[in-house]
Amino acid sequence: MPMGPVELVDSVGIDVALNVSRVLGKAFDRPVPEQLADMVDAGHLGRKSGQGFYTWEDGKARKPAVDTTGADLPDDLQDRLMLPMVNEAVACLSEAVVEDPDLLDAGVIFGTGFAPFRGGPLRYARDRGIDEVRQRLQELAEKHGDRFAPHPGWADLPAMLRDAG
Repeated sequence: MPMGPVELVDSVGIDVALNVSRVLGKAFDRPVPEQLADMVDAGHLGRKSGQGFYTWEDGKARKPAVDTTGADLPDDLQDRLMLPMVNEAVACLSEAVVEDPDLLDAGVIFGTGFAPFRGGPLRYARDRGIDEVRQRLQELAEKHGDRFAPHPGWADLPAMLRDAG
């Protein structure tokens, strides 16, 4: 991905992220992170104010050096960041928000910066294994809560991909 989610929020604006969080939080019954409101109240809007999660100088985020040698990162971190997006792509296809899997993949690549070499979230699921990804989402849901629950559309995904192909 061209930038991480924190830098992306800083680039778009903390105030924009707060507004989107409120709209989506209401629609999906999810809490809004209090830190966003605190940052907006303090005038820390990200890149446009020069201060957000990062300090911005000459249009670039000044990031602290991080020593990851021996870092105690959760071993499921990558899946916790990646698989919700894959799950939402399955939901969009299943609910006919987007009818063509290839267009969905292209839209996520061009619209969100999803890593092009992965081919998009549906291609990623196919390459990794549809059953394996669905099982992993179920494991994450059991460990971290229902926000990781696999969408019911996973059951029909192989047929939807085959029909579109």
